[in-house]
Amino acid sequence: MYPYVGKYIKDLTLAQIKTMDCGYQQLPGHPGQEQIKGFRMVELRDVFDLVKSYRAKRVKLNIETKVEAGAPEETAPRKLFVRRVFEEIRASGIQKQVTVQSFDWGALKEMHRLAPSYPLVALTNYDFLQVGLPGASPWLGGIDADDYDGDFVKAAAAVPGVKALSPVYGFPQNGKIGDPGFRFYVSVAMVRQAHARKLKVIPWTTNDPATVEALMDMGVDGIITDYPDRVRQIMADRGMRLPKSYKPRRGRA
Repeated sequence: MYPYVGKYIKDLTLAQIKTMDCGYQQLPGHPGQEQIKGFRMVELRDVFDLVKSYRAKRVKLNIETKVEAGAPEETAPRKLFVRRVFEEIRASGIQKQVTVQSFDWGALKEMHRLAPSYPLVALTNYDFLQVGLPGASPWLGGIDADDYDGDFVKAAAAVPGVKALSPVYGFPQNGKIGDPGFRFYVSVAMVRQAHARKLKVIPWTTNDPATVEALMDMGVDGIITDYPDRVRQIMADRGMRLPKSYKPRRGRA
């Protein structure tokens, strides 16, 4: 019965959003979640300020523009959304630590127009490519995947500024290796094709260690996961070079 239920974020004020308790309840299915009652929504600038407070120059920030291209009335207008993100990145002073990703390739094109130097990441869940359907998918910023033989790598490479690809790792997208009916979308061929175009492949979002290892064996360049500690442990077990770690400072949450 909360008065904001059913309303889109774009139709709420920041003050309204900040009344919400992000630690109100445990999220079902996530027993490892640290519940912090009374925790309020942070802004993108708060994330930048946290990184700067640690002088964490080796931390990279992959920022996603959550534009709902298939239902544009549900999010802020693309140009406004992208401009606001761009303004926050520019104001942070740590632009060189930032990449920008989106399922909405039109948003990527708009970001490239505003900031040609920002590395961009093309997301897909495969369905958004709309392979074999007439016309261009609303998610691809005017690109028709069928003009590129339905090939994700070829199509995404046509977007100016794209330096990395983030495909869904497999189907179903919450499945894992060994599950009946599970199949990978990412493949050795996809990775090789991307690398031939000097594009990185960073699939999303896998949490199962065995599935992560299988993706590593395919040669992917990174993993999007809800559990970076698990991926870090796999890297350590494989003798891989680990990213610099930053320990919480006294008095900081």
